Parts: sequence; C-alpha cells; structure tokens
Amino acid sequence: MQTHLTEEILALPRGEEAEAILRSCVHCGFCNATCPTYQLLGDELDGPRGRIYLMKQVMEGHEPSTSTLEHLDRCLTCRNCETTCPSGVQYHNLLDIGREVVERQVSRPLSERIMRAGVRAVVPRPALFKALLGTAGVFRPLMPSFVQAKLPREVRPAGIRPALRHARRILMLEGCVQPGLSPNTNAAAARVLDRLGISVVPVREAGCCGAVDYHLNAQATGLDRARHNIDAWWPAIEAGAEAIVQTASGCGAFIKEYGHLLKDDARYASKAQRVSELAKDLVELLRDAPLEQLAVRTESTLAFHCPCSLQHAQKLGGAVEAVLIRLGFDLTAVPDAHLCCGSAGTYSLTQPVLSRQLRDDKLNALESGRPQVIVTANIGCQAHLDSAGRTPVRHWIELVDEAMAHPRHS
Repeated sequence: MQTHLTEEILALPRGEEAEAILRSCVHCGFCNATCPTYQLLGDELDGPRGRIYLMKQVMEGHEPSTSTLEHLDRCLTCRNCETTCPSGVQYHNLLDIGREVVERQVSRPLSERIMRAGVRAVVPRPALFKALLGTAGVFRPLMPSFVQAKLPREVRPAGIRPALRHARRILMLEGCVQPGLSPNTNAAAARVLDRLGISVVPVREAGCCGAVDYHLNAQATGLDRARHNIDAWWPAIEAGAEAIVQTASGCGAFIKEYGHLLKDDARYASKAQRVSELAKDLVELLRDAPLEQLAVRTESTLAFHCPCSLQHAQKLGGAVEAVLIRLGFDLTAVPDAHLCCGSAGTYSLTQPVLSRQLRDDKLNALESGRPQVIVTANIGCQAHLDSAGRTPVRHWIELVDEAMAHPRHS
C-alpha cells in the first residue's frame, strides 16, 4: 500500500512503525472473512481493511470524525485477521497507534469518558475490585438484571497452595480481576505444577499487566504498569526463575509484548525483552510435561473455548485441547472455534450490544456438542460466557486439579 504520512505522524515514537505496517497491507480483504464485527455488521469500515483505510487517511492528514472513532472502537482486537492475513500485517500494533492519533483529535462524550475512567480506576486494582465485588454480591437481589449478570454465579475458594519445595521455580502473575472472580484458578495451577515438580514463587508486588489501561488508550499508564512488574519480577529472575506463567491468556499476550512496546526505553528495553522471553502461558509448561504424574481420572465431557489471546495472539491454538485429550478428557467439537466470544478485555463494557451478540453465538457453538462444562483459558472470556447463565464456564486447570488422584500435596 502506498502511503504519504504527514511529517507530524512520522515524527511520533511509533510513526515509522505505522508506515511500515500500512505498506505491508496489499488490500486483499482476506481479513474481512474472519472478522467478527464485519460478519455481524457487514460494513467495510467495521472490518480490518476498512479500519486500515480509516487510519491511513488520518495519518495522511485527513481530519477524523466521531464516526472514525466509533469504527475503531468496535474492533475487538481479537487478531483473527492477523491469523488470516497472507502478508503478515501487524494490525494490532497499527490499531494501538491509530487509536491514539484519532483520540487526540476527537473528543469522546462525557458519559464514555466517565465510564472508561471508572474501569481504569477499579479493574487494575485487585483489592478494590474484590471489595466492590463482595459488596455487590450482598446487594445482588436489589440490582438491575444487567448488573446481576456481570457478577459471578459462583466463586470457588482458592484452597491450599503448596509450599516452595522444588528446585524448578517459576513466577505467576496473580492478575487483577481473577483473584476476585476466580481465586481458585491460580491456586489450582500451583497444585498441578507442584505435582510436576515445579514450585510457584509468589511475587505480591507485581500488579496489573497494563493491558486494561493500554487498550483504553491510557498507553503511558499501561507501560508504567509494565515497568513496575519488570522491577517486581527482576530479583526472582536473577535468582533463576525459569518462567513467568500466566493463567489468563489476555495478560500473557500483553506481557509477551513488553519487549516490543519498551524497545526504545533505554532503561527497560533489555529487561523487558527478557521478561517477554520468559512469559509463558500455563499450557506451554504442561504440554511438554510428564502428564502421567498427575494421575488424572476423569469421565468429564468438556467444550474448550480457545480465547483469541491464546490462539491468535500467542499462536497456541490446539495446545490446551491436546493436553486435555492426553489427560483423558472427552472434548466436543466446536464450530467456528476461531471466532471471538465478545469479551475482548473491556469490550463487553464499552460495546455491550455487539458483545452480547458474539457471546450468544459463541455459546450456541460451544453447547452444540452438549458438554457438561465449558472450559477456557482466560478470565475475561470465562466471566463473559458464564454471565449468560447457561452451561457453567470454568478455567481448564481447575478441572485438571479436581481430577488428580488424591492425596494432593500441600
């Protein structure tokens, strides 16, 4: 694609990157075939190719409008288009740059600014989020139905985490909303890893991965959170921790971007790159492990929802399914498994109508094989899908933990 970006855009920290991404696009339109919003709305400007054209126009000096912002906001950043693209267009990076450029020129309505500020004030703070969640649970019967739907149907307690006793040691991101919505997920992961001879070193100083702020266009704050985590993890990395594991694939996808996003930060570039190299989704540890040591016994029939952040961003589609099959779980077929469920970080809050449509379509596909439980690998997807009140949705590692032969180590 030919470009004529303005000098102002090219002078931006990521201006040359934007130009290179735009030039890699060959207008083929294959991306539209797998874009969830294009399939729902049928509008060229609600598909990747159309959004690329919109961003190109703005970067070439055309004035953006509220319509421009709306079309960019409707993007899920699911990265399905990147999986489909034959030219390797790094669409998500262009979108990050384009959204920042557009939002500098187009003012959002006050209601949107308040909502986004509220999300950024609450979600990245685990203690505050958990406290508010507990309060909401008490007053649940008095709340409107759309608010009740956002609350978890069941919060399973974490249970005991194993003591540090193995030579192999890893770090684990605790996350923001997961300790409140599903506290058992990381505890279950720690128990499974302990059975495999791996201890989880707690690093309580680490906080939100930064994705919430970054993708709500508070990019500087998101990168500050990344730097904070790098500082928190670095002593343990120097002490020999072999990986930084995430049980939420959305967080994992963002941490794996630290190296790229901080490559021009003289103080943090090399450390950020090292952290990105050490970042692993939980399944990356388990798929090469001697799973027979888990002594799993199960007759459960599951449907696995593969989050976009796992299959499109981290390129780990099929990895969890392979582990579950090796462990003896019966997996049902899921039509259109490549399509987004509509959670997409904060998308279910910023685009509730489209998000619910995508959720219900995804549940229809997941339930088509009549599973007992739906499992996934990302807390956002888990909460979003479960909010429909249909087939229970859980993290896959919880089912593995429950199916391990007793007694468990503690």
